Amino acid sequence: MSRVGVLALGPAGVGKSTFCNSIIHHMQTIGRRAHIVNLDPAADPTEYEFTIDIRDLISLQDVMEEMDLGPNGGLVYCFEYLLENLDWLDDQIGDYNDEYLIFDCPGQIELYTHVPVLPTIVRHLKNQLNFNLCATYLLEAPFIIDNSKFFSGALSAMSAMILLELPHINILSKIDLVKNDFNKKKLKQFLNPDPLLLAQEDETFNPKFSKLNKLIANLVDDFGMVQFLPLDCSKDSTSVSTILSYIDDVTQWSEAQEPKEPNDEFEIDDNEVDVQN
Repeated sequence: MSRVGVLALGPAGVGKSTFCNSIIHHMQTIGRRAHIVNLDPAADPTEYEFTIDIRDLISLQDVMEEMDLGPNGGLVYCFEYLLENLDWLDDQIGDYNDEYLIFDCPGQIELYTHVPVLPTIVRHLKNQLNFNLCATYLLEAPFIIDNSKFFSGALSAMSAMILLELPHINILSKIDLVKNDFNKKKLKQFLNPDPLLLAQEDETFNPKFSKLNKLIANLVDDFGMVQFLPLDCSKDSTSVSTILSYIDDVTQWSEAQEPKEPNDEFEIDDNEVDVQN
């Protein structure tokens, strides 16, 4: 069985930890096993405990106190320290050779847009530890339904897709917070958006930036890969199982499973076979 890893990415507060917990819960209900690998040195576990926790190696609080750094500088220091001690990560993951690992990543997107920390870790997981990886990038639905903010989110998602060079699934989280009927109807056009149409529809854009906005819309449209799956973490939602099916497809999880032994009820008893000469 091959190793499968899922990276939960996105800005701070978009619900990455909730998403990780929802995936774990759903997989347990269908008889599959998974573990959360916490790569956020400032995070505390919520519903499910971390199986592997970067804070066992280094924590943001300790770095800020001992190095007199702020949150962002301290976070960069933590990951630079992790890169110098990747053997620690190897040892931790080594105990879970055939398990499904979900990597809960920090919300500071500069770790893969400005400082190539996560791309380095991704290459290590792929090349040294033989992982089939998938990146999930979360953006908040209440944020995205503002046309101008959509382009901001789309550009950040595109940046992650290009720099990480992984199969990539964009997710709209917190769709349950989109309350009124008008916004619910509007939300549908952002699941498979037409950037050129969205740029034309928005009358709030400053005319001074119309040329820049058109270029951005053309860039997103030409890229052609900015689509979103809805995520609703309520108990009766099927969105988590749908997202997991997409993840399984791009990581080829099903193809890597070992064939199961046939059930006893389907086995043939040699004594019952009538052989005719």
